[in-house]
Amino acid sequence: MSGNKNKKTSSETLGILVGGGPAPGINGVISAVTIEAINEGKTVIGILDGFRWLAQGDKKHIRDLTIYDTSRIHLTGGSILGTSRENPTTSSEKMQNVIRALKELGVRYLLTIGGDDTMFSASRVEAEAKGYIKVAHVPKTIDNDLPLPGYTPTFGFETARHHGTNIVQYLMEDAKTTGRWYLVITMGRKTGHLALGIGKASGATLTIIPEEFSKDKVQLDELISIIEGSIVKRLSMGREDGVVVLAEGLSEKFYESELKELKEVEKDEYGNIRLSEIDLGKLLKNEVRRRLIKKGIKTTIVDKNIGYELRCAPPIPFDAKYTRDLGYGAIKFLLEGGSGALVSIQAGKMVPIYFDEILDPKTGRTKIRPVDINTESYEVAEKYMIKITKEDIEDPEKVNKLSTIANMKPSEFVDYFSKAVRGRLK
Repeated sequence: MSGNKNKKTSSETLGILVGGGPAPGINGVISAVTIEAINEGKTVIGILDGFRWLAQGDKKHIRDLTIYDTSRIHLTGGSILGTSRENPTTSSEKMQNVIRALKELGVRYLLTIGGDDTMFSASRVEAEAKGYIKVAHVPKTIDNDLPLPGYTPTFGFETARHHGTNIVQYLMEDAKTTGRWYLVITMGRKTGHLALGIGKASGATLTIIPEEFSKDKVQLDELISIIEGSIVKRLSMGREDGVVVLAEGLSEKFYESELKELKEVEKDEYGNIRLSEIDLGKLLKNEVRRRLIKKGIKTTIVDKNIGYELRCAPPIPFDAKYTRDLGYGAIKFLLEGGSGALVSIQAGKMVPIYFDEILDPKTGRTKIRPVDINTESYEVAEKYMIKITKEDIEDPEKVNKLSTIANMKPSEFVDYFSKAVRGRLK
């Protein structure tokens, strides 16, 4: 291990671990936390693979962290400590193993990096340690759905949106060149922040997110008709190409009877459906193509999933800077006696948000921050999409043009595509 000349000697140890899926900027938090903690006289250890080994009582899977080791990793993707979805709250034995291992390692401060599942585990560690271990959590998710105030993003989101936008831009050019359509499925378990961010920034033909549906459930027929309508309207404009961006979480709003049409999916340690196992793109591609052919419209449709490509990308400058603020703020909070909180940066200042303010003690879940579709920000996105609108359905001239493309009678067109209009017709 490389030493640090400015390191003060201390018997107090700070541990860092990462849980959940990767997000750009993890190493930036690790770097800032390590540097500041060592400069404040603490010994820093990295706990490998989240709670995986601690839950077994294993104290061997750790590494010493130094300023030399971590000073430049803030510009790299991935996690030098690895990550896992091990959930120590599933049994008292696992939790006691975690507490015992941390105490035997001399950990008096624990910094966790992760989403709401990891945050819940961190909150239980803090409660079970009864003040012996001070705990802080740095939130991360490219889904951007944690309840931070206002438009404060979770770290990793901006980088994921940046690289996702580039991918969609390239697909749009390919679609235009070859005269085809792409259905792009992005990550977003419960919300459409990432899909909308990518779709809006890239100027995608159409973006569909869970929040635009008023009911708890979404009929597959309704979703397919929205995509069909976009293709028909685009054809009426003389274009055979387009790109549709969809949030993967749409599949969680389907009726169970419709989900049975999809292949069986696995669940992770927290009981979440592994949405990547649901081939939403393929399902929609096949059904949209089948219905269009029935209407006499032939088009090439390609499905594409993006998400894993974004999670370990090197952070853009926004996230490289942002994660340094978060890491520094977390150490400041802990060393000033704070514990049991998520660390946020608001208007340039570190603001702790305590676990009991945002965690449901029964479910271990936080409130989800959805996309607010009643804003000018969403209105702008929707205005630039190509989709069947209320105005299209109510204008006889437009109906005649669109129904001709769809090889339908005007009345049939109105009946069929009315369900594709957000808010439906009165």
